[in-house]
Amino acid sequence: MAKGKTKKLRVIPLGGLGEIGKNITLLEYSDNILIIDCGIGFPDDDMFGVDLVTPDFTYLVNNRDKIVGLVVTHGHEDHIGSIPYLLHKLDIPIFATRLTLGILENKFTEHKFDFVPRLHCVAAGEHVKLGVFDVEFIRVNHSIADAVCLAIKTPVGVVIHSGDFKIDPTPVEGEMTDLTRLGELGREGVKLLMCESTNVERQGYTPSERKVGESLVRFFEEYRDKRIVISTFSSNVHRVQQIIDIANKYGRKVAVTGRSMINIVKAATELGYMNVPAGVLCDISEAKKYPPSKMTIVSTGSQGEPMSGLYRMAFGLHDKVELGADDIVIISATAIPGNEKLVGNIINELFRRGVCVLSDVDANVHVSGHACQEELKIFHALTKPEYFMPVHGEARHLFRHKELAEHIGMEPNHIFVSEIGKILEIDQNGARYGGTVPAGVILVDGTGVGDVGNVVLRDRRKLAEEGLIIVTAAVDFAVGDIAGGPEVVSRGFIYEKESEETLSALREIARDSLYEGLRRDITDWAALKGRVRDDIAKYVFQTTRRKPMVMVLLMDV
Repeated sequence: MAKGKTKKLRVIPLGGLGEIGKNITLLEYSDNILIIDCGIGFPDDDMFGVDLVTPDFTYLVNNRDKIVGLVVTHGHEDHIGSIPYLLHKLDIPIFATRLTLGILENKFTEHKFDFVPRLHCVAAGEHVKLGVFDVEFIRVNHSIADAVCLAIKTPVGVVIHSGDFKIDPTPVEGEMTDLTRLGELGREGVKLLMCESTNVERQGYTPSERKVGESLVRFFEEYRDKRIVISTFSSNVHRVQQIIDIANKYGRKVAVTGRSMINIVKAATELGYMNVPAGVLCDISEAKKYPPSKMTIVSTGSQGEPMSGLYRMAFGLHDKVELGADDIVIISATAIPGNEKLVGNIINELFRRGVCVLSDVDANVHVSGHACQEELKIFHALTKPEYFMPVHGEARHLFRHKELAEHIGMEPNHIFVSEIGKILEIDQNGARYGGTVPAGVILVDGTGVGDVGNVVLRDRRKLAEEGLIIVTAAVDFAVGDIAGGPEVVSRGFIYEKESEETLSALREIARDSLYEGLRRDITDWAALKGRVRDDIAKYVFQTTRRKPMVMVLLMDV
């Protein structure tokens, strides 16, 4: 792109479309690129061993000189989780609200950078000028404090990015979503609306967070004699605040367990987003000192995460808490799609221990942080966009949101259901698609970033499904003979102690294959290994109809 030649606004999603999570969108005009959010995704079931998924940053790295900044809507992992991985590649300024920055700073302690990250604190109602873009931060309600949506003035008009939001007339703390400002922007003219689609399939309105508090009061009253353990999202500081306030009202101590819960409560308290009465919080190591009627535990693990606080308590792995008949566990969350089995495993284990379990299915102890259909309609009606791109959702969510926008009167050809990497171009002549940029996923496995690709995943999948056969032998090429072995070891294919006959047959096949190769004067290592591997694989498939991975190790003596 020639400098200064492009007079089009290019909207480039690198994540968050056709998927849940990994939210990141770029606005590009001439030599200016603005990044909106930078979240992680969670691995699919067939991504064996993968811890998390980040966006592909190739386009940003290749255009690093154009980047004017990263603006963040709120502090959830699917919006900030990939920022450290981006900073390992690029040193860019970051603009976010106070709690979001506090969460980021804590996250950065686990990473080492060659520079001090440039973090800039903003508040709802403020503007930041970044290149040709003027970014206004607008207050919204969500399941985490300090969430904002963005109104971005560009050379072709105003772009509104909703972030994650709902309209809560009675928020636990602070004010409700700034509908007045959204209406003002709508009257002034909005060129493009990018609006989240997570709850578009749900009718009506999302209940207020205060509804959860009302339910919790009922259970604190009903289970006065039991120790109450509540598992919820660590980022929902308003819910944790309600739990602490209710526990204090009933004369209970509160202990917090789970690393992310401890970190969030610490950050939120220090920054003034939580108010903890003196003497209410105690260390989890002191939980056993108090009778059940005087103790409340707030824990991570509402999504069934292995080794989370609730998981360790349920399976007897927690060194400070042992659950039993004197406990009631309240799971104050709804399972994210794909986590249902993990949550079910924990609930089953809790019941085996005699623990009473309440969940959102039967106890109304959770409300969503995302807008339902009527709230989405209000957002559209206030902003009155000329063009609309649904974001933050799988394909069905995006198309349902398209249908909703059409139902309230928007022209179908002004709605763009896009894909990651696909460019939407907007100028004074209209809007249209205009090519693609590199986009996809980068897999993070432990400390390795991007070193697990399709080939490695294919091997892991094969190992998981079919197992492994390892053949080892020592070969003397000088005399054309086998000096040792071959030995055959199986992992995940057959149980060796009960399959000696099969292993013996595999050893014979490997020996015959090696001798035949040596007789033909095959001295190329790769060719000889390939011959043995093919003969073993052929026999195994013919006799078992399985296709395990076969690894051949030859030593030259």
